[in-house]
Amino acid sequence: MTNEPATMKDAVNGVGRYNLYIDGKWVRPASSETIEVENPATEETIAVVPDANAADVQQALEAAERAQLGWARLPAAQRGEWLLKIGQAVREHRELLAQTLTREVGKPIAQARGEVDGTVRRIDYIASWCRQLEGDILPAENPDEHIYIHQVPFGVTVGISAWNFPLAIFARKMAPAIVAGNSIVIKPSELTPTSALELARIIDEVGLPPGVVNVVTGYGKTTGELLVRNPITKLVSLTGSVRAGRELLRAASDNITVLRLELGGKAPFVVLDDADVDKAVDAAMTSRFVNCGQVCTCNERMYIQSGVYEQVVDRILERVGKLEVGDPLTEVDLGPKISRGERDRVDERVRSAAAAGAEVLAGGRCLNDGPYSRGHWYEPTVIGNVDHSMELMRSETFGPVLPVVRFDDFEDALRMANDTPYGLSAYLFSNDMRRIMRVVRDFQFGEIYVNRQLGEAVQGFHTGHGISGMGGEDGKYGVEGYLQKRTVYLNYS
Repeated sequence: MTNEPATMKDAVNGVGRYNLYIDGKWVRPASSETIEVENPATEETIAVVPDANAADVQQALEAAERAQLGWARLPAAQRGEWLLKIGQAVREHRELLAQTLTREVGKPIAQARGEVDGTVRRIDYIASWCRQLEGDILPAENPDEHIYIHQVPFGVTVGISAWNFPLAIFARKMAPAIVAGNSIVIKPSELTPTSALELARIIDEVGLPPGVVNVVTGYGKTTGELLVRNPITKLVSLTGSVRAGRELLRAASDNITVLRLELGGKAPFVVLDDADVDKAVDAAMTSRFVNCGQVCTCNERMYIQSGVYEQVVDRILERVGKLEVGDPLTEVDLGPKISRGERDRVDERVRSAAAAGAEVLAGGRCLNDGPYSRGHWYEPTVIGNVDHSMELMRSETFGPVLPVVRFDDFEDALRMANDTPYGLSAYLFSNDMRRIMRVVRDFQFGEIYVNRQLGEAVQGFHTGHGISGMGGEDGKYGVEGYLQKRTVYLNYS
């Protein structure tokens, strides 16, 4: 390896080779182990990244620790200005980053460009919070005394990212952490690390003070756990699976490290008989099949009231039949699944449901022939006659598979929607305000979409209930998650 990161040109024409980004430098790893990054559409190796070991992790955390105090002393307005510079640089590298995302995630290029644009919006929005990091002054019990409640940074934070939106999630953790005065070490998913390393290259070009943002690559069970268990780490923000969240809870327990966990979901999508059917179908399609169904807030199980069931299902089947699956660098609807293992897990779940009596209404197969002979392709699938006890209805599918359920009574829909340990997101389509307000009150989910498709606003708050996580991201409350309170009793008598 060289002491410089691979450029995107290297990765396109051959195999890009990357080092770790630590303390404002591209650092050769202490570990000799590497990870090959695969293009899920072609199964070709597009990059090689380090599998960081304990020495690499320690170096990154110590660099972040050295940088953090000086960064925190910098006026918050100046920290916000640095973020705006990063956002502008990301905007200038839009196409490079979109191509990187498509090659490592397999998402269609139009969706990859949308992720880059969303990343810029998030960075710019969080930068605006540099003048809103407010505390409180309270009246005291004693004469000549004030009580001040300051909001102060935690110190060294760690961001562990998922593979489905690697650029957006990097920004979702980095931007609020550093505007609040923390430094951060990011560990991207081992499946999709190159967009994070390309973003680190952009941050380096901007000239952000060394050690404020660091990127180390490796596996979650090794590198990730080392980051979490280290006493230098004061806060960890994870986006990942429920399994990963449980492992991090155990790893964080010795040092009582603060955790923010955004985990899986099993979103119900409820369509009542008074709904706007066209609007519901449009939203159901986008909310299930975007990014090949690999979104934690996706429409994972659809409940349709009897009065509109046939109408909704017929329109969905018509739309599904027109979806184009293919080369994600072209204008297609769906790309591949992220990996062979992920694709096979989806296929096994569909086969299990069919064997138990479910009816495959569309799709239901791995695609292996012709243009699909290489890559991890799965047909967009719709399944009817599903039983609520099936694994397809209980566990997160994370693929282009939509089970549909008919119901008669609104109370049954509420009961089935809430019959899950997950609590991330849910959908309702209705024009009856009484029933809408019942859902707002009674749905046990952190994020509810009423008469619209998925997609959080940067000023909102993305949070889950139940096993879908703790804490949250975005908006005012997301920034506050990277701050802790310090109370000062100041007597001036």
